[in-house]
Amino acid sequence: MKKIIKEGIALFEAETNDKRVREIVENLIEQVKTDGDKALFELSEKFDKWSPENFRLSADALKEIISTVPEQVIEDIKFAQAQVRNFAQHQKDSMHDIEVETLPGVFLGHRNVPVNSVGCYIPGGRYPMVASAHMSVLTAKVAGVKRVVACTPPINGKIPAATIAAMAMAGADEIYILGGVQAIAAMALGTESIESVDMIVGPGNSYVAEAKRQLFGKIGIDLLAGPTETLVIADETSDAEICAVDLLGQAEHGPTSPSILLTNSEKLAYETIAEIERQLKVLPTADVASIAWKDYGQIILVDTIDEMVAEADRIASEHVQVMTADPRYFLENMTNYGALFLGKYTNVAYGDKVIGTNHTLPTKHGAKYTGGLWVGKFLKTCSYQEIRTPEASAMIGEYCSRLCEIENFYGHKEQADIRVRRYGSKEVEVK
Repeated sequence: MKKIIKEGIALFEAETNDKRVREIVENLIEQVKTDGDKALFELSEKFDKWSPENFRLSADALKEIISTVPEQVIEDIKFAQAQVRNFAQHQKDSMHDIEVETLPGVFLGHRNVPVNSVGCYIPGGRYPMVASAHMSVLTAKVAGVKRVVACTPPINGKIPAATIAAMAMAGADEIYILGGVQAIAAMALGTESIESVDMIVGPGNSYVAEAKRQLFGKIGIDLLAGPTETLVIADETSDAEICAVDLLGQAEHGPTSPSILLTNSEKLAYETIAEIERQLKVLPTADVASIAWKDYGQIILVDTIDEMVAEADRIASEHVQVMTADPRYFLENMTNYGALFLGKYTNVAYGDKVIGTNHTLPTKHGAKYTGGLWVGKFLKTCSYQEIRTPEASAMIGEYCSRLCEIENFYGHKEQADIRVRRYGSKEVEVK
């Protein structure tokens, strides 16, 4: 039986500004579509107070920027990228081209073909998302994408050097200091100075997400990401301090980031509430995390492990951290999650920054129908067919002819009939 110890706002009910965001983004996209580079300079000055001669960083500029990054930061980026590259390569190696002879003389197959060009958006703002460079640029390069464009905004009028270093080290072919809707629109539509791409990936605020939504179809996207979500599943073997740390560690992403504790221990539930209040008094990002916890934080109490699984699948959280006596039970039985973090030695921050799995994950119940960004997102699995004998063509043609006639597709039928007439042993009536 489920009991709500602490109730939070349901995210879908809270999204009252969707219409306003849609209209603003629609107008900004139209401005870039109509005015190209002129619009980019105007919007960059308006939103970011950034007026460079050129948004793209030259090779010399990149070298100079990277030289300002402390050596320890460079080494840490290298370590994180090695982990991401290693896991992405293993994922790619698991995907195989196939070709099978399904009937005598009939060969079917598929090839995994990389997307030709990808735009990667790396957010800035209060939290310069250095790790997003690894997750997007590097993963695309492992997949074999020929041209990778990367955009990130300036922060308080300055170039985010560590982010630029990560983008360059990940293998970006073009790097632009350009943010927001204008960056997404420029990569999708193209301007005088920026050639359009085939796909755009990466997280961002609600305006960036809406821009991706509106431009989907013109370009491909990875997914539509909303505020960061985390679900901590814990039983009596866990402790309140670590539960509180892991809930607040994701609540600090933003004031609408849901953090949920799902437990079968009422004692742990109330101890975690007290511990969160204690930690909020000293957490440097408490100004954001406290609002997220007050408005969107939840604690749900259930009786059994199986109820935990069912409730977790209903929530379908982006991040699911499992700290129970048998965390792998959830791996074997859960179906709806962006990423699982199993056991007290693991946590979401590891996945976000360094461990090697991708941190661009589905939110807002998206985990019910998709996984997150991975090397396979940059690969198109494209089928092909080849009939190598006239006998096989005539045999397939006889079936195809009759099936086309059922649907009144007589042009389709004739495609089959002409091959039956030419390659088969008997005539087929033409209608």
